Amino acid sequence: MNTARRGGDRGQLVLAAAAVLAVALAPVVLAYLQLGYHADVTASAEYDAPVANAERLLDRAVHEGATNATGRPWNERDETVRTVRDRLAPHLSALATARIESGTAYQIGYNQSAARDWATAHCPSGSNRNFGGCVARDGVVVQRRVGETHVVAVALDVTVTTEGATRRVTLLVESN
Repeated sequence: MNTARRGGDRGQLVLAAAAVLAVALAPVVLAYLQLGYHADVTASAEYDAPVANAERLLDRAVHEGATNATGRPWNERDETVRTVRDRLAPHLSALATARIESGTAYQIGYNQSAARDWATAHCPSGSNRNFGGCVARDGVVVQRRVGETHVVAVALDVTVTTEGATRRVTLLVESN
């Protein structure tokens, strides 16, 4: 009887130790659940804001430059591309130097391969299309519509350098 009692005491001791451990861990688990995790909103905003600013400026500039360049005969499409690039040049220069004093620098360049890929994906060939095919020239995509050249998109590589990071993105800005 003495040995049976000892085994029961050991079982009670293990059970009591488990209860003490559970009670000790409960505040830790509760604190973990209450703290939770979410992205650092301030850091994310600071990281994304310069790219969003560039995207807004370039969207307006491409729309303005494309609207005024559209309508030339299709055989003058290279001239249309030059006109769009000439009209975008002051906007690209302004963006490159706009926030230097606050520690943000922009580098912008045209991306011919992204323009070509966009033209292939968004200007299908075949007999049932409404317009002619697209041509990508120097990062600008033009399309033949009723014998005229229409600017449909511009592909740009944007590098944003801040104090904390460098971010590179390719923006494909449609001119609609």
